[in-house]
Amino acid sequence: MFYDERQVKEAFRLYAALAAKGYGDKEALRLYLADDVVRGLVEEFAQEVDCTVIPAGDQLYLIPLAISSPFHISNRRLKEEYLAAHAVNADIYLMYVAIIVLFGEFYDSYQTTEPTRDFLPVTDWLNRLNERLLVLKEMDPEELEKVEREQEYNWRQVVEKWDALDDLREKVKAQDARTRSRLGFLHTVQKFLEAQDLVRDIGEHELALTEKARTIIQRYYMEVEHNQSILEFVYQSSQQKER
Repeated sequence: MFYDERQVKEAFRLYAALAAKGYGDKEALRLYLADDVVRGLVEEFAQEVDCTVIPAGDQLYLIPLAISSPFHISNRRLKEEYLAAHAVNADIYLMYVAIIVLFGEFYDSYQTTEPTRDFLPVTDWLNRLNERLLVLKEMDPEELEKVEREQEYNWRQVVEKWDALDDLREKVKAQDARTRSRLGFLHTVQKFLEAQDLVRDIGEHELALTEKARTIIQRYYMEVEHNQSILEFVYQSSQQKER
């Protein structure tokens, strides 16, 4: 296929801007939507680095789809930029589960494709995560070990890490990412999600999803096979416990 030189240069400039910042402004979104050829080229460039391009709200985002993508946030970067100095992989596993539960509260345990609530109090997030992990803690150890092998996910470390956090300090007035408590840990996760433009703090200790988060969850998050198996495990286990 023959491409006009102007369109190729425009597409590359747009992709380069996305690669540099991870997102584009209203003008980038306008250029992306206005020309089918430019849009197609930008998407091809993104595919070459295991990414996709999504418009959300009035911005454009470059989203990594695989660990192999150079734009994927590595475990090392998570530890260095967002977690405590003593953080280990179990902290990252727990962070991921906390995010699963947070998103699940907006999407009725992933039973809907549209959010069923506008905001989530952090205390509700904490309580639901407590419930989910208590169910896993009470599972038969051999059954949990079998699930770990199938999913290649260390659930026992997640439960142990959560248990190690001091839930007696939840009522401390000044909670921050350094506070060794469960609320302190959720504050750390919140800061990461805010940095990635996935949640907004709307005050009164309440969080709302961004347009970027809604788009990613609807288009990709529930469809990735590895995510699906983990979502089903976390929520089906809890539902069985509630019966």
